[in-house]
Amino acid sequence: MDMQQLALEEAALKTLADTIMDRLKVVKAEMQEALTTGGVGRVDANLPDGTKVATISRTDSKPAAVVVDPDAFLAWVRANSPHNVVSRLVTEVRPAYTTALLAEMTAAGTAEVSDRETGVVAEVPGVEIRATRSTTHSVRPTKTGRDQIAEAWRTGALSHLSLPQIAGGTTPKTGGETEMLRKRLAELEERDRWLSALEAAGVDNWEGWDNAVELSEDGAE
Repeated sequence: MDMQQLALEEAALKTLADTIMDRLKVVKAEMQEALTTGGVGRVDANLPDGTKVATISRTDSKPAAVVVDPDAFLAWVRANSPHNVVSRLVTEVRPAYTTALLAEMTAAGTAEVSDRETGVVAEVPGVEIRATRSTTHSVRPTKTGRDQIAEAWRTGALSHLSLPQIAGGTTPKTGGETEMLRKRLAELEERDRWLSALEAAGVDNWEGWDNAVELSEDGAE
């Protein structure tokens, strides 16, 4: 493939990808707000004809025990389970013990542990139950969902959506502009191939070449 055509295609695809990612961030944030506000855990994505093409599933934040004050945690373990404290260049709690202890507190839903022999419940300093990940959601296409969405895009069945177009930073438009964009891109690619052919045929040796260059530079100002 001609290098100039590759350059144009890459530039076009990069612009489209950036535009789509910008719009995806906005839509994803709006979708998350709608799921959270509405208390909905799952919603299907259907084409206008009712065909299911994907499932949107909310992932809620899960609280877990985390060490928020390492010094306080170390002091507590040193006093209650000293054999699980090791000293290297620094003194620290054995990682395996920390993992087990945090798992126990996560399961209990509180920063406390129960002594297995005495049954005494003790609060563990330096540990809190916190959300370890933000609430989000996932998109899982059906087995044929990707192909069906692509076909719907090709036929214009998704023209009612605010899907992004290359619009110089203006508000995304919908409708027939999708097809117009494809046609315009095809025209630019064809023109690029024609200009490349002219250059290969030696058009730069034409006596009017310098005038054409000047006209082009004037038009770019």
